[in-house]
Amino acid sequence: MIAKLMYPVIDCPDPAALAAFYARILDWEADASDPSWVVLSSPAGERIAFQEAKDHRPPRWPDPAFPQQFHLDFSVGTREDAERARGEVTALGAAFLHDNGGEGKGFLVFSDPAGHPFCLCYGQS
Repeated sequence: MIAKLMYPVIDCPDPAALAAFYARILDWEADASDPSWVVLSSPAGERIAFQEAKDHRPPRWPDPAFPQQFHLDFSVGTREDAERARGEVTALGAAFLHDNGGEGKGFLVFSDPAGHPFCLCYGQS
């Protein structure tokens, strides 16, 4: 092994706001002592960082002229759980983009408040 992953870092225009959005989804804690670099941490020690990018160009999934840059997948259990979570993430500021239509296994695609796509995946481990 050459290195150990510390955490993913997500560029965005407002790190504190985007970290708060994901903190509500994951029930993690945000350290926003530096508003240009906010770290979100789980009780088990997993982390995601959010870095200020003043000239951030949000992706426009699935438009290849504005590529997704990265995306996060979240496991939610069943299709019914995904539909419940859909209402919760949109209430937090996510925008619904796509439903792949899977019955027992599938995903719903959203964009976060900074435009990054993320998926609520169900029927998968």
